[in-house]
Amino acid sequence: MKNNSFYKLPKVLFSDDRYKDLSTDAKVLYSLLLDRKSLSAKNGWINSYGRYYQYFTIRECKEKLNFGHDKIIKLFRELETNGLIIRKRQGKGKPSIIYVHHL
Repeated sequence: MKNNSFYKLPKVLFSDDRYKDLSTDAKVLYSLLLDRKSLSAKNGWINSYGRYYQYFTIRECKEKLNFGHDKIIKLFRELETNGLIIRKRQGKGKPSIIYVHHL
């Protein structure tokens, strides 16, 4: 098991009634976003309020999860609706800035 890496999936996503309608796929996407926080820290992606942010494009997400465009959009929307992330759209072909709420 030396070379195995794992994603952490918070148990609260399964035990708290607030997340009972959240799909398993959305929970997996959330765990990927949590994992990417270390990349944000490494790149110095922190706003003036001390909050880490990240970029995870639809394309990157499609490649990572092996889902289609519409499915990825739906998953991000689920996370936003359930208060797990905030996406700030930048427009002009730039990727959205994503803030991940920690549980």
